[in-house]
Parts: sequence; C-alpha cells; structure tokens
Amino acid sequence: MLLILANWLEHYFDAFRVFHYLTFRGILGVLTALVISFIVGPAMIRRLGQYKIGQNIRDDGPQSHFSKAGTPTMGGALILVTITVSTLLWADLGNRYVWVVLLVTLAYGVIGFIDDYKKLVLKNSKGLAARDKYLWQSVFGLAAALFLYYTAALPEETQFIVPFFKNVVLNLGWLYVPLVYFVVVGSSNAVNLTDGLDGLAILPTVLVGGGLAIFAYASGHAEFSEYLAIPYLPKAGELVVFCGALVGAGLGFLWFNTYPAQVFMGDVGALALGAALGMLAVLVRQEIVLMIMGGIFVMETVSVVLQVASFKLTGKRIFRMAPIHHHFELKGWPEPRVIVRFWIISVILVLVGLATLKLR
Repeated sequence: MLLILANWLEHYFDAFRVFHYLTFRGILGVLTALVISFIVGPAMIRRLGQYKIGQNIRDDGPQSHFSKAGTPTMGGALILVTITVSTLLWADLGNRYVWVVLLVTLAYGVIGFIDDYKKLVLKNSKGLAARDKYLWQSVFGLAAALFLYYTAALPEETQFIVPFFKNVVLNLGWLYVPLVYFVVVGSSNAVNLTDGLDGLAILPTVLVGGGLAIFAYASGHAEFSEYLAIPYLPKAGELVVFCGALVGAGLGFLWFNTYPAQVFMGDVGALALGAALGMLAVLVRQEIVLMIMGGIFVMETVSVVLQVASFKLTGKRIFRMAPIHHHFELKGWPEPRVIVRFWIISVILVLVGLATLKLR
C-alpha cells in the first residue's frame, strides 16, 4: 500500500525512489513487523491470560514442563498479524507470488486457529480431528500447487533444481503439483512438531526465512541468477519483503517466547510458519535447500516417524520420547541447553544451505 503512495510521491520528491529497492523495503518489512510486535504483543498476552487460554501439558512429558501449564498460547496470531500488515504495507501487491505465499500462510493459520480454539477454549482435548486437519491442509496445499502450475509463465517456474550441480535440472511437468503439495504440507507439520520448547521453533524459522530471502533476491536478479547458475524468476525478488516481514515477526515473537516463555505460538503459528517456509522454497525452486537449512525440522519429524514405526513393529521405542528434543530433556539436559544447541545446529545448516549458491 505504501509502495503505491511512494510511487506517486516520487514524481514530486526524488528521494522516494529509494522505495524501488527491494533491500530497503525488506528492511522496512523487518522493522515494521518488529515494532508492531512490541506494541501489540503485551496487550495480546494479557488478553489471552484474561480469557484463560492457557497451554495444556502432557502428563507423560518432562516434569519441568508442568510449571508451564496455563501459560497463554495462540500467540501465533500475533505473528500472522504482523506478517500480514508488514507485507501489505511494503510489498508490490501486483505480484502473484506475494499473494500466494501470504494467502497460504493465512489459510494454514486458520486451520491451526480452529485446532487451538477447540482445545483451549472449547476444552476439547482432541482439538481439530487429525483427519480434518490433514484434509484442509491438503485442500489448501493442492489449491496453491494447481494455481502455480496453471499460471506458470516460464519453464523455470516448474523445474526441479538439484543444488551443488550446475546443469542438473528436471522438467517436472504435472509432477510439479504433488511436489508442491508434499513440500508445503510436510513443512507445515514439521515446524508444528518442533514447537515444543520455549523459542525452539521460532528462531530456526527466522533463520531459514532469512536464508530464503537471499535466494529470492538472487533469483529475481538477472545478473546474480546467471552468475550463481540458479533459475531467473523475475517475480521472485518481491518475496524479499515477505521474508523480511516473517523475520521481523519471528524476532518480535521470540522477545516474548524466549525461555521462560510468556506466550506460546500454538498451532495457529506453527502450521502457518511451516507452510510459509514450504511455499517460499517452492517459489524460488529450492526445495532441497529447504531440507538442508530446515534440518532441525527434518530431524524432529524423522524422530517421530522412527519412534512410531519402531513401537508398532517391535514394541520398543528408539528414543525416550519423541519428538527428539524431549529425548534430550529426559536424558537430563536442561531446557535452555537443548534450545540453544538446536539453534546453533540451525545456524550451521542455514550456512550450508547458503553455500549451495556457490558450490556448483
């Protein structure tokens, strides 16, 4: 919205031309989201507390978690508000990539909101049935995949890129649709599984979002994309603004979510952020890089799959508790140690993902 105003004002004041620069608007996206978080966050936390929308704690979990019972949750609504407002203010609203990632993020946020509302407000311990949750995730994931497939203007938009190799490019054709579906739905659930400790999921999300912003900027720049041997996607650059909003919203939420947390994001935040990362990776054609940079999310998901499979096949558990962050807690690691070490791993993995830009 403000970009339209800036475009009009530049006819009278040359200084407003600075708003044409993606990097400048990306920075404004970060700062706007941060400021909104700091202003709205305390009031939202108080309101959630007044309505007694507090976290339920598993009886079989680590004993250190029992003191968290009643901590306000559904704080992910704050993240969605700040991302949406910041993106609408600074992004080019004529860019379909921006609308796709924003609408998918909000759609998955609605799924999470309904789940949280049923569990925390209506006191339905099961929340949204797993079947219904997966159904709506599938509906929105497939809708986005089909829209992108049928509106693709360039062959590069539906190709599969293999990092570390310059010339390994696969033309997917209709297989692009199931790829997008699995990436978005899988990423959404992976972040949701990771969201089990104070700040554990949000900082890796911020780091991966920042890493994908670099890919978006390079993909949308003709010279940089040619030099780095990545697909040139003219509309992808505008995703820098959305990534900036995501980073700012994530850091603003972390201010309140860091140990000991004043608020939890709930499914409304975790499902939405995971879907956002998946959609960003799809739009910049870097699905494998997402798996590298989001290795923490992959590790958490794999630990659950292995635990369930092992118990069903052999009756024995591989880990003391899944997802794997609970395994380390039950081994005696204090919660802050688990969180910070997972953060460190996430930093390393994002750097490895960024290295794929040159190692080709």
